[in-house]
Amino acid sequence: MAEWVRNHGPAVRGYLLAILRRPDDADDLAQEVFCRAWQGRHRYQEQGHARSYLLRIADRLACDRIRRRKPEETLSHEGWRDKEPWSDSGDPVQTAVQSEATRQLHAALAQLTPIQQRVLLLRYYGQLTFEQIAQTLGCPLNTALSHCRRGLEVLRKRLAEDMR
Repeated sequence: MAEWVRNHGPAVRGYLLAILRRPDDADDLAQEVFCRAWQGRHRYQEQGHARSYLLRIADRLACDRIRRRKPEETLSHEGWRDKEPWSDSGDPVQTAVQSEATRQLHAALAQLTPIQQRVLLLRYYGQLTFEQIAQTLGCPLNTALSHCRRGLEVLRKRLAEDMR
């Protein structure tokens, strides 16, 4: 289990942080993911991918947490701020440009449907293959690919509008 935490912990936490937009919730649920994985280790099939298995648990826990939130607790795209692991270059201009780019990306992500957000976050934060994403979300491969394609189209359109 320690190897799983070491190898997959950052991806699990990154995915949860991107979905929940709250560092404390992401940390709590990341710990819960590994506890659940340990408790269900007898159900894990070795031929499967550990990261996919862990992110499936993370996805379900995140959805449950979001459902339990009160409506006034849900965040707008402003909740996405400061979630990117930008390096601190020390250059205020570069930091400002990166901050604005991050704000625009997160505003565009907020325009996606929840399933499109989840697919893109699993792909880019979780670094899963589309087969693993389909398995994690319990949908056919072509459906996962379609959600990704449509989500990327919306992002491209929105970001192109922001560049004008």
